[in-house]
Amino acid sequence: MTICTQDRQHVFGEVVDGEMRLNDAGRMALSEWEALPRRFPTIDLDAFVIMPNHVHGIIVITQTPIGATTGATTRVAPTVGDVVGAFKSITTVLYTRGVKQSGWPPFVGRLWQRNDYEHIIRDERELERIREYILNNPANWATDEDSIAVLPASEPPGERSEA
Repeated sequence: MTICTQDRQHVFGEVVDGEMRLNDAGRMALSEWEALPRRFPTIDLDAFVIMPNHVHGIIVITQTPIGATTGATTRVAPTVGDVVGAFKSITTVLYTRGVKQSGWPPFVGRLWQRNDYEHIIRDERELERIREYILNNPANWATDEDSIAVLPASEPPGERSEA
């Protein structure tokens, strides 16, 4: 999956010499990504990278929880949309807190674009190709059309940010 910041604003750090250097917001996003399996025990995380204005990651849905039927409701494994939605929600709340408490650059309207890109990986060869793309993303940043900086809004922290 790929999730982009609204208006492709660079908020998570910068790429220097082909390596991503996370700022505090980028470290927060990484921490929340790594925490997702605690929230969704039936997922595993694979390759992941945070870029200045987007993230790429592979989410593996491993199984439906055992004994998940309760009454008339049957719990099923989360969808990728459930996991991505939780990640976007949690990071937006924490980013907004960072704007107010730590002077992180504010964002206009939303931290993340409304939509994201999801792709079902169908075989091992495709998995390896996508892993390589994700892991090499920082090294290829200079040739990425999104590498041109769209800097966050310059108003004082908290004035334009919304959750």
